[in-house]
Amino acid sequence: MDLPVSPLAPERFPVLPKVGGIELTTHSLGLYKGKVRDDLLVVHFPQGASVGGIFTNSSTRSDDVDWCRAALKAGGGRARVLVVNTGNSNAFTGAAGIAKNRATIASAVKKSGCTDHEVFVSATGVIGEPLPAHIVSGGVETVWEKLGAPDWEKVANCIRTTDTFAKASGEIVDLNRRNVAIVGVAKGSGMIQPNMATTLNYMFTDANLGPKVCQALISKLGDLTYNCITVDSDTSTSDTLLFFATGAAGGEPIDNPDDPRLEGFIEAMHRVLLDLATQIVRDGEGATKIIEITVEGAASDASAKTIACSIANSPLVKTAIAAGDANWGRVVMAVGKTAEPVERDRISLWFGDHLVAKDGARAADYSEEKATRTVSGQEVFIRVDVGVGRGTARVWTCDLTDGYVKINGAYRS
Repeated sequence: MDLPVSPLAPERFPVLPKVGGIELTTHSLGLYKGKVRDDLLVVHFPQGASVGGIFTNSSTRSDDVDWCRAALKAGGGRARVLVVNTGNSNAFTGAAGIAKNRATIASAVKKSGCTDHEVFVSATGVIGEPLPAHIVSGGVETVWEKLGAPDWEKVANCIRTTDTFAKASGEIVDLNRRNVAIVGVAKGSGMIQPNMATTLNYMFTDANLGPKVCQALISKLGDLTYNCITVDSDTSTSDTLLFFATGAAGGEPIDNPDDPRLEGFIEAMHRVLLDLATQIVRDGEGATKIIEITVEGAASDASAKTIACSIANSPLVKTAIAAGDANWGRVVMAVGKTAEPVERDRISLWFGDHLVAKDGARAADYSEEKATRTVSGQEVFIRVDVGVGRGTARVWTCDLTDGYVKINGAYRS
């Protein structure tokens, strides 16, 4: 399915720093019928890497997710190989899914000389279609001699499905008087509401970080970024966010997540993850607008997030924004349906910097013209104070257009 590039896409693919300790390649297995494109990514860490990860909470999760969770625990957070295929999610495939992973892991172990639990696998695409075990494993053996310096644009394009543009971000940051690189690539456009988005995401750094640090940082920062986006409220069977640290930049290893030397690195990693997460929203299937929703005055941060997600996932809110209709009453509806603690007669609501409602009623100086103007551009900001406490949350979503229906109606066509 050839789709036009999202109007919210970045102007160009970013210039990304070199990350030491990584070699990789992409390859076409032919999983996209009638279309020649790369659908296999193989990453090798010759000297090994620390790894942390977060995954979908779906009860119908893929066998790949199950394997990665088990490998993180059994392998002590060490990695040597990552294998990703697109075009088939390897989810809800029973014994065939397990066999595919076993064959893939065996090939990676044979080529790298590592243990089973140092191999991580991911897959995305159609759910419920068995993939013959030899296809991905054979691909690993075929491409191993082609491993080389990362071409991040090829990587980001390889892991796409209905994405209309390749997603990546990166920074160089000073850590303990050494320049270290952070690079992330992501895919995702629909079936997006991470509960840890369909989304696969991989972060790489050459910082010398231990496994406990990798896990702590990806858990904390993933919750502030990927767990704060939604396109359509649907949680994928395959959501995976893995963070690899090769240590190739050298320096004293950092094994404590609370080490004060990490402050600048954490800030940079947060920026990279948030950039990737919001790129996914900007590529929401059929999207023409990105919407930032802030909820304040809630009973707790968790309550604020529930309310914010209710607004973000409301088809009535999203279609109104798509049409440039400042129908703020739909936001009020979405706040009230959550059953979270709110004080109806103290609720205030802003579209952009225009106060549209105050103390449970339309604001005295409400202007339909001003409100309409705030929802007519490509970036829309909604803020709500529910008047009961100090809890806050911010989430990002996109509008809902007929493009979403067309894309998903034709997904398997």
